[in-house]
Order: sequence, then C-alpha cells, then structure tokens
Amino acid sequence: MSRRKKIIISVTVITVFAIIIAFVIFYTNRDMDSGGYEKLREKMVENQIIKRGIRDRNVIEAMKKVPRHEFVDEDQKNHAYEDRPLPIGLGQTISQPYIVSLMTEQLQLEGDEKVLEVGTGSGYQAAVLAEITEDVYTVEIIPDLYKKARKRLEEMYPGVMVSNHDGYYGWEDYAPFDRIIVTAAPDHIPQPLINQLDENGIMVIPVGPPGWSQVLWKVTRIEGEVITEKIADVAFVPLTRED
Repeated sequence: MSRRKKIIISVTVITVFAIIIAFVIFYTNRDMDSGGYEKLREKMVENQIIKRGIRDRNVIEAMKKVPRHEFVDEDQKNHAYEDRPLPIGLGQTISQPYIVSLMTEQLQLEGDEKVLEVGTGSGYQAAVLAEITEDVYTVEIIPDLYKKARKRLEEMYPGVMVSNHDGYYGWEDYAPFDRIIVTAAPDHIPQPLINQLDENGIMVIPVGPPGWSQVLWKVTRIEGEVITEKIADVAFVPLTRED
C-alpha cells in the first residue's frame, strides 16, 4: 500500500472517529436536556440522602427540586449529582449533597423562619433553603463568587437577599435570625453570629482548622444560654475573612 493511501485511510479513520464522538456528545446532552439531570437528581436523593438517614420531608423535597447542575461550571455539570463536593473556583467548593441535606435538616425548618447563610459560594445551599422558607439572606465575601451566585439566584430564586461582605459579622441590618447556617469553617464560633441568633434559634456551623479535624456543631440559644451539640466530623474550606 502506498504512503499516500495510508495517509488517506488514517485521515478517514480519524474523521469518522471524531464524528462518532460528536454524535455521542450530542445525544448525551440531548438526553440531559430531556430529563437526564432530573433522573440523576432523583437517584441522588434516593441513594445519597434518604438511604443515609435524612427523614425531613421538606429537605427531601427541596433536594429533589433544586437543579444542582445549574450551580456549577459547565465542565462540572456531568458530575453535579455525584456523592462529593465539587470545585467552583477560587479555592471554594459546592458541598456534597448529603452534607447539604444534613445541615439543612438540623435547622429544623418549618417554613416561616428567617434564615441567614454565611458563605453563599455557588448559591446552591441558599436555593435549597429558599425551597423551604421564603425569608433567606446569604452573605459571600469573595466578589467574583458573589456576582455569579447573585445572578443565578436572581434568575431562579429572586426572593433571596444576597450581600458581598465578611460573613463573620453576620448581617446586622436584618438580625435577629431564627436560623443561621455557616458553609465554611472558622476556627471558633463567631460571637457576632451568636448575638444575631434569636431566642430558640438554631445555628449549624463547622468549626476547626483545614482538613479532617473539623466538627459540625448545632448551636441552640435558649433563654439566653448557648447550647452546643456535635453533629458529625466534617471537612470544609476555611471561612474566608477580610484582610
């Protein structure tokens, strides 16, 4: 066989292979557009959330509704319903679905609470909260993440209030809050957040240094007394502070 024929055959094979890949990508995306993500979300809820002990129906229904793939970048969409955190840029992550559901369940939401989230990130946790209660406030210190999350939330959950400031200090203008959830780990429980927690309020917060030695705490304020209860060992990114 001549060298020219070999080159033609090689080019033809490569072209056919490229066409096949293009068709696979096209039909995969089409399947996702026609309900593929919804099916993955249903499996996520069944396998990662219900089977692992989450019982709060409000939380389960919220996790079924919020499209997690819309809160990650394009190259992460096909991983959106996997049992792990995902990068969202700037050293931050979107939490593992089970952890989101666990923290939300610990808030014991009934639907009429005012909730503050510290650490908006992608906006996913705020969206889950907004499926349960209408009065949601969320704070993100990193400007680029704040802008992206605000845009997403304005389009999908316009009732959520979003701010760009240091969440260590809560959001004094709207305090007190019935519930506070912190989605990054400080090395101690911030006193300003305790001060902004209303009577009989609940705060869920990871505390500890970076790595696997952090503890997720449930903090309850009853008659002025602060009661802490360990929920689980966890690993979160550190709470970003102003310089």
